[in-house]
Amino acid sequence: MKTTGLSQKRFSLLHLLLAIVLTLVVTVAAVALVCWAVLGRGGLTLLEGLALVNTSFVGEFEKSEIVDGAMSGMISATGDRWSYYLTAEQYQAEQERRANRYVGIGVTVNYSEEDGVHIVAVTAGGPAEEAGLQAGELIVAVDGQSVAGDAQENATSLIQGEEGTTVALTVRDASGAEREVTVERRAIETDPVRYEKLDSGVGYVKLSNFFTRSAERVEAAVEDLQSQGVTALVFDMRNNGGGYLDELTNMLDFLLDEGPILQTRSHTGKEEVIESDADCVDLPMAVLVNQDTYSAAEMFAGELRERGVAVVVGVPTSGKGYSQQTFPLPNGGAVGLSTAAYFTGEGVSLIGTGLTLDEEVSLTDEQAALLAADALKYEDDPQLQAALELLEPAA
Repeated sequence: MKTTGLSQKRFSLLHLLLAIVLTLVVTVAAVALVCWAVLGRGGLTLLEGLALVNTSFVGEFEKSEIVDGAMSGMISATGDRWSYYLTAEQYQAEQERRANRYVGIGVTVNYSEEDGVHIVAVTAGGPAEEAGLQAGELIVAVDGQSVAGDAQENATSLIQGEEGTTVALTVRDASGAEREVTVERRAIETDPVRYEKLDSGVGYVKLSNFFTRSAERVEAAVEDLQSQGVTALVFDMRNNGGGYLDELTNMLDFLLDEGPILQTRSHTGKEEVIESDADCVDLPMAVLVNQDTYSAAEMFAGELRERGVAVVVGVPTSGKGYSQQTFPLPNGGAVGLSTAAYFTGEGVSLIGTGLTLDEEVSLTDEQAALLAADALKYEDDPQLQAALELLEPAA
């Protein structure tokens, strides 16, 4: 029998094409089954709706707006007031806020005047301070574009920009004189804590959020106040929107003695009890709260009161009891979804009730506006004064 050095063909071109087609069919079917198992009929309906808009809608539209609208509507339809959707721009800004770091010039502004945006505070050591900007001055134009009247709402976005770039501001001082100031945009770390020893001998600690570095800053503030010989502590949690639970538990562990400080239950039913150690701060305390004391800030006040170390003064809080996990999305946005319930150390939920107050004291609209601008004087703050009175026996 004759042989050659070449082997015979085992498959024809037709066989190869059939194999490829069959592989594709099996792959598509497998993907479809996975999609059905994961997404269900509703998820596939959303995908089909998006496909129909992309392929069949006769009008003009922005694809990103369609996706943003669909995601926002889907999260809203859960009925959970604590879950949310963030667009790509909102998510980027939120990441900066949570890092207690942002790119800017280092000013805090409000819109109290029609002619421009009013500078209410200048960050120490920031580029605005270096350029000579001062609190009380008015920014009337940004890069030659007026920010007066209806244009005020564009001021912040015009001032913001990429790190290392500059912005030209037209600034008006109290005498009415105007000047041009060029300021470099830089990365600025914000301190979430402001504190001081009051004339009464009580230490005052104001916390703006529970994001990155907040626990270590509170600990440093309290230790400094203790070294100054304060007789009690007032924690101002008004207008504090909360933040990370681990920052909360680190603060509570520092302040409280041994025992449970927080309980959580995940969406799968897994339960966890977080305990503090025996080290603590042995001082009488008070916590100031209002309707915008939220999430970790609300739980902070609730746990200190539950342990019997603090009184709570202010107005009723919202009563939040779910924690959210942030899930980044392919479009650059993110979903913040409630994935766990949380409770005080003794297992009490604040949902529907909020905090129990030791004394309810309200602010006038004018006082509330000054508080929001961080301009309410201690002697004119009825909530702070009520807390100090409750602490008087200890002080």
